[in-house]
Order: sequence, then structure tokens, then C-alpha cells
Amino acid sequence: MTPPHDSAPAWYCVRTQTKREHIAAKHLRELDGVEAFCPRLRYRKATRRGKIWWVEPLFPGYLLARFQIAEMERAVTFCQGVRGLVRFGAEIPPVPDSFVSDLKHEIISREDADEEMITVPPAIELGEEIEMASGPLSGMRGTVVSIMPATERVKVLLDFLGRPQTIDVDLFSILLPRKPLP
Repeated sequence: MTPPHDSAPAWYCVRTQTKREHIAAKHLRELDGVEAFCPRLRYRKATRRGKIWWVEPLFPGYLLARFQIAEMERAVTFCQGVRGLVRFGAEIPPVPDSFVSDLKHEIISREDADEEMITVPPAIELGEEIEMASGPLSGMRGTVVSIMPATERVKVLLDFLGRPQTIDVDLFSILLPRKPLP
């Protein structure tokens, strides 16, 4: 059972196939009367191959689509990459327009963001306790004393051989502590 036949389009949460959010969004955009919104995060990560850019959906396994439920429910549900609409029992609840517009505004207001992509810089602060992740000092703990964002490097104060030493290291060679969500 779907919500009452309403002629006004509304935003709905669409469940996608695993790691196929971008494919589902692309196919939904090809349908007349359907607007898809699939915000993604872009961030740099250190790997064995070096520093690489990763792109992940903001809502893994889901995206938002705006359409008239009475006319387009079936087309959206059976679109390639889609597993179905989020339901609570027989009800398909709409996502508030204000939530989607606030999210779009937040993404677009960022200098380095395009329409659906947010680039997330590493979050590190002066005085933060870190652990060396790689190299000969792996496992040692220290404190960040200087941040050089242009070169992606930080100065870390370590206790080495019984004396405090300041070393200059690659930002991606340290482990940052997990921070609680606000």
C-alpha cells in the first residue's frame, strides 16, 4: 500500500544495491519526472600503494529521489540498481523537503564541492595525540606541534631515546585518534 495518491512530487529514500548508489542515481535521472540526489564524500587515504582519493556515498546503500509516488513508484522500484523504497510497514514516508534543501545548501556552500561531492580534508589539530602508523617509528606516540597543510605534513613531538624530539612527518603516516560525534 502506498501513501494517498498525491499529485505533488516529494522526496523519498531509495534503497540501492550494495555499492551501486551512483548507478541507481544515473538510471533514475533518465526517468522523466524523477530527480535523484546521491551525495558523496571524497577524501584522501593512505594505502600500501600510496595516497589515493576515495569516494563513498554519504548514505551507503541509499539515495534520495523526488517524484510523484502515485505515478512513478513502480518505475523507480524496478529501475536498475534499485532494491526498493524505504518502507515502514505499508507506508512509504516522504523525506522532508527542508532536509534535502539544507543538505544541498551545505554541499554547495563548500568551496571545493560540486553539486553532489564533498571533499573532506583530514581533521587534525595542534596538541592532538597521535600514533605513528608506518616507518621506523611505527607505534610511537607523540603530540602534533605544527601543521603544514600545503605540503600535507605535520611536526610531531616524540619522546625518543629519553629526550623530546620534533620530527617532520607525512600527514598520512600517522593514526589520528577517533573523535566522538558531536
